[in-house]
Amino acid sequence: MLTLSLYTNYWYAHNVTTKTPNPLALDQQVCFALAIASRSVVACYKPLLEPLGLTHPKYLVMLALWESEPRRVKELSETLQLDPGTLSPLLKRLEAKGYVRRERDPHDERALAVVLTERGRALRNDAEAIPPAIVERLGIDVEELMELHRRLTDVIAAATS
Repeated sequence: MLTLSLYTNYWYAHNVTTKTPNPLALDQQVCFALAIASRSVVACYKPLLEPLGLTHPKYLVMLALWESEPRRVKELSETLQLDPGTLSPLLKRLEAKGYVRRERDPHDERALAVVLTERGRALRNDAEAIPPAIVERLGIDVEELMELHRRLTDVIAAATS
């Protein structure tokens, strides 16, 4: 998969131009650039996450829980911007791996809360090596990545308002 993403990046870098006056040219579409960037960056995570037994979506769930737990399923769904139907299978798989536990919220018996298990908390130590490894793989300065993050956050806000 990494080979495919490297090929995709090579193709994109050598085919995207600003000279095309056609407003429907594929290489001029923001959505196309975002889709290629997303697939390529997520592919960089795969070899780092596999030894931890995680996929990228599961990693995002774990990041949210390492940040704050317990979390209600509804809150987790909102934080990750995933519908509950997508989140539920991820939680089931993480629970099967022994990383999380779903239990009734003590403040509201109708709601489910997600908590990390000891194994899930311990996994955080191994995961701390992932962000610097991604920065190294991308070969982009942290400052540039933070600026990209800020710009993408602006795009997300504009697209969802």
